Amino acid sequence: MKCSRAALSAVLAMTSLTAVAADYPAPKQGEWIAKDFKFHTGEIMPELRLHYTTVGEPSGQPVLVLHGSGGDAARMLTTDFAGELFGPGQPLDTSKYYIIIPDSVGHGKSSKPSDGMKTAFPKYNYEDMVDAQYRLIRDGLGIKHLRLVIGNSMGGMHTWIWGGKYPQAMDILVPMASQPTEMAARNWMLRRMMLETIRNDPDYNGGNYTAQPRMMKYAINAYAIATGGGTFGYQALAPTAAKADKMVDDRLALAVTADANDFIYQWQASHDYNPSAGLERIEATLLAINAADDERNPPETGVTDAALKRVKNGRLYLIPASTETRGHLTTGNARFYTEQLRELLQTAPQRTM
Repeated sequence: MKCSRAALSAVLAMTSLTAVAADYPAPKQGEWIAKDFKFHTGEIMPELRLHYTTVGEPSGQPVLVLHGSGGDAARMLTTDFAGELFGPGQPLDTSKYYIIIPDSVGHGKSSKPSDGMKTAFPKYNYEDMVDAQYRLIRDGLGIKHLRLVIGNSMGGMHTWIWGGKYPQAMDILVPMASQPTEMAARNWMLRRMMLETIRNDPDYNGGNYTAQPRMMKYAINAYAIATGGGTFGYQALAPTAAKADKMVDDRLALAVTADANDFIYQWQASHDYNPSAGLERIEATLLAINAADDERNPPETGVTDAALKRVKNGRLYLIPASTETRGHLTTGNARFYTEQLRELLQTAPQRTM
């Protein structure tokens, strides 16, 4: 469906971003205010700011792209992702598709604790984040139906929620680097330890810090090393203690730019994630894309395979592990699945509301 001009006129002025790749149009930014947004806690925010980026023209088939934890739309405009998908002749050629990439609630330039409310900001979860995305698409941009919802990591988990909560809103779902099962096991245990490390840093001071807690960079990097890189990848990149130390030193030398309250909210939001109850409600054609060496979503548990049996038209594409893959980070590089996505877009039936 095309965006109505009336809906588009209600959106704040769009400003161009520098294009990451020369072969697709310059991205544009926009903002929309969701009035009286109600969170799952019952709290109501009179004005929830939702920032977003678009690539292509509103006359194209709309595609919703969802970023991962701690990221924003810019994380999906990399050479490895957008550069492989948005150009002429590529699967999401922007002469045909209209790409919409929101900054999820609590992320980027959308409303978040560091805007001033700190720990008084409503405790949002993934359902709230998806509801905000839905309102942006439906009310802010006037789009009634999406050709595709595709998301990576947290965005992949959001994609599973979209399918069960708004089953008629899209033709195709592509959740990546995610599972449609309860947040649990080592995934949550590592997240919990990361958050506890920050909360228990005296610098954090219950969220009323004057400088970012010093332990943040250690907590973030410990989780990052455990979560992405791939077994083969790390062995190839750091086959000696000296090279492993160099990788750690390089990580710790980088400044942490995240705000501690924003960061804690972003990761705590995953605690009650569990889209399992909605799997039978999914109507869209669904292709789950995971990596065989994904540290956070290990395929050997079988939980994704079991869940997909409950999806009417769902299947899994598992990217084989190699020295080229990077575990949980693998799906950030679209070259591993461009042909699978192209075929899906060519064959999945178009549905209407």
